[in-house]
Amino acid sequence: MKKVVISSVLMALLVLSGCGDKEPQVEATDSATQEVQQVETESVSSVEAPVVTESATESTSQVITRLESELKTIYFDFDKFNIRADMQANLSAGASVVNTQAKNFFVKLEGNCDEWGSDEYNFALGLKRAETVKKALAAEGVDASRISMVSFGESNPVCTDKTKECWSKNRRVEFKLLP
Repeated sequence: MKKVVISSVLMALLVLSGCGDKEPQVEATDSATQEVQQVETESVSSVEAPVVTESATESTSQVITRLESELKTIYFDFDKFNIRADMQANLSAGASVVNTQAKNFFVKLEGNCDEWGSDEYNFALGLKRAETVKKALAAEGVDASRISMVSFGESNPVCTDKTKECWSKNRRVEFKLLP
């Protein structure tokens, strides 16, 4: 019994001695010591003030919101990822907006599914739908490097009723603009 107590004490001392009070060394960087310089401003009299247009008064988030309202959702059939004929007009209109009015923004395509199928299957299907829309946008002249994709699977429903009409609203790809 005495050997067990002594060996336990020695083992505890060994473990605790390895965790000494070592101070981590932090290297000072130039950015931490730099001072913020004062910003110079310039005043403009009311005579010299340029005429402000409506688009100049919009913030980036307002422009994005306005343009996203012009980008129509692409809907898909059950268990499919090909673009339906009736959705081609939405796709062409979206490509036009992205190529003209939203040419300074990146596009994120969000693939979504209904609740049927496993989580893994729905995430894969949502990504296939987004990829199909990306290829179609690229065919319409949108630079593919401006387009990113994400799949939400069934986790982002717009309708939660247990009806065929509701499920069809969840099988979609939505456009989001990023600065």
